[in-house]
Amino acid sequence: MDITQLSPDDASGCAEAVALLTATHAVDCPAAIVSTPLGYQAHLTHGWDGDPGSVYLARDERGSVVGLLDFFAPNYDNLNLVWIEVEVHPDHRGQGLEDELIRYAEQLALGLDRHSLGIAAWDRPEKDELIRRNGFEQKAVEVNRRQDIANLDWATVQKLYDEAVLAAADYEVLRIVGALPEDLLEGMVAVTASINDAPKDDLDMEDDAISPERIRNYEKAREGHNETMYRVIARHRATGEPAGHTVVTIERERPHIGHQNDTAVSRDHRGHRLGALVKTAMLLWLREEEPALTQIDTWNAESNNHMIGINEQMGYFIVGRGIDYQKTI
Repeated sequence: MDITQLSPDDASGCAEAVALLTATHAVDCPAAIVSTPLGYQAHLTHGWDGDPGSVYLARDERGSVVGLLDFFAPNYDNLNLVWIEVEVHPDHRGQGLEDELIRYAEQLALGLDRHSLGIAAWDRPEKDELIRRNGFEQKAVEVNRRQDIANLDWATVQKLYDEAVLAAADYEVLRIVGALPEDLLEGMVAVTASINDAPKDDLDMEDDAISPERIRNYEKAREGHNETMYRVIARHRATGEPAGHTVVTIERERPHIGHQNDTAVSRDHRGHRLGALVKTAMLLWLREEEPALTQIDTWNAESNNHMIGINEQMGYFIVGRGIDYQKTI
């Protein structure tokens, strides 16, 4: 294979990457969302929060893209770690191309002096065998769930919201489109960092290092992805302290698709149904603002029973399971 890095400016290459991903997902998880070429360019340019990874395309002797390596070496935290995903076209699997891309990733990681390598893959027996034979161990299970907005039971959503409002009488709900106002930024650092309490299972990872700068970079990245960001915050009435939030982004290119970005409640404010409050308030808001919206996707650790319980009350169903593996190199 000829392996070369894909530039965000290479529109043709990004389209080829998306075509490959469309083919692989059709086999591995047909219901999963695949990016558009423009969305993929944004992925390479902005990443999740202003810290993009790299993508390498593998071409055969005819120049056709047959494989892809997504390589992410975080720069905010976990500076010993690299996360990868390896995709090979279904017509070219079982020929050693996956193993070659994993070895290529290992060399890239060692060149950065990073010695912990993680890989994520859909839960399929052949992928499990491939990854384990390359020395990885399973460390966590994540589940992709989807909310069917078009057929949502709005009476149930309203009931859950009304119950949460009663339980959270000491809190008010704020709605914010786009970037946080400056007066809320510092207070939202601790709330955002509460996501670190979500289960990591057996993954060897540091907590996310959240700062005002990182939040601003995340907001800029979502705008760079051409997404409208909706944020609902629960704020303590007596102190004015932000206590919990949820964020959903809607693709402007495909306005029927929404992405659940984050939901977190600060430790000091748990036990007041704030998670249910902000999530149901978000749904009722999006019904007003995004009439084309038909689905919202979310990812949770399979062991995150509390958040999964809230989601299932609101009609989320499983799209697919992903397995996280890790090894030392």
